[in-house]
Amino acid sequence: MKREDVKTKHGEGMHFDTHVIANPANTHEWIILFKKEVGSSYFLVNDNEEIESFRQLDDLIQELREIGIKSAEIHF
Repeated sequence: MKREDVKTKHGEGMHFDTHVIANPANTHEWIILFKKEVGSSYFLVNDNEEIESFRQLDDLIQELREIGIKSAEIHF
């Protein structure tokens, strides 16, 4: 799901269970997983539909704040 879609849906009152997980392709990076319902989950992706990854958790947390997410569960 793209940033703008997350912002829009969050602004409309839709809430996600937000999870931060290690990137399976590069375990030195982190990715964001949104779970909406049983069986529905989305990664944060860029405009090219590529999964966004973050080397620093600080950068990832800032991204979550910018899109309106107030809490997340970190899996390591």
